Amino acid sequence: MISAVVITLNEAANIAACLKPLLQVCENIVVVDAFSSDGTKAIAESLGARVIQSEWLGYSQNKNLGNQAARHDWILSIDADEVLSDDLIQTLQQLVPQPQTVYELDRLTNYCGKWIHHSGWYPDWKVRLFDRREVRWQGEFVHETLAMPAGYKIIRVRGKLLHYSYKTREDHLLRVDRYAALSARELYAKGKRAIWVKLWLSPLFRFLRTFLINRAFLDGKEGLAISMSGARLVRRKYSLLREMELGRVPLL
Repeated sequence: MISAVVITLNEAANIAACLKPLLQVCENIVVVDAFSSDGTKAIAESLGARVIQSEWLGYSQNKNLGNQAARHDWILSIDADEVLSDDLIQTLQQLVPQPQTVYELDRLTNYCGKWIHHSGWYPDWKVRLFDRREVRWQGEFVHETLAMPAGYKIIRVRGKLLHYSYKTREDHLLRVDRYAALSARELYAKGKRAIWVKLWLSPLFRFLRTFLINRAFLDGKEGLAISMSGARLVRRKYSLLREMELGRVPLL
């Protein structure tokens, strides 16, 4: 048996589309909600999910909280803006999880109405099905990763995990700035410095890598927007780190 775990903060626009396909795979769904103010909790409960409300402790901690509260040891970890495709539902229904194994899902991202097949966003395999007794999330601010014992087998699962990431360019920029702030905080905690190379050259390198090496130009104007947003993220991250070093902004 598999439990699904989803973390939320004001995801009323997404949560129903996320949970309904999960009901075809998991008879137990846990939603860890960071006190949403838009009705997310009520929507999730109306669909049969168990909702646990917690202050925002970070991606890893909130996800681990949900894992601990789940009914079953095998956890399907899904973000609120992700939806299981029909093929993935069928695969998961037939899957018998094996010991010492984790399972990767094939995530495909929709950006402002277009599916992105390049730009460094695809292929995008994510480990999302695992045994909580041996595997847990780690990472303090951003970049949450799964810690698992050495020697574990990774199996890729057939079917797409559909990621409806950004509905508008403005939504993307807001999240870029929020992510930059979290990243700057993480760098500061690790004692990193905002040297001039990071401030001025890293954003340019990020743009060129995304647009040329990762072939974002094949994704059209959306690929250009993704490339520019990536450069903005890097620039904003190191600018905030510099401000923290100088004591001009609070430590977020």
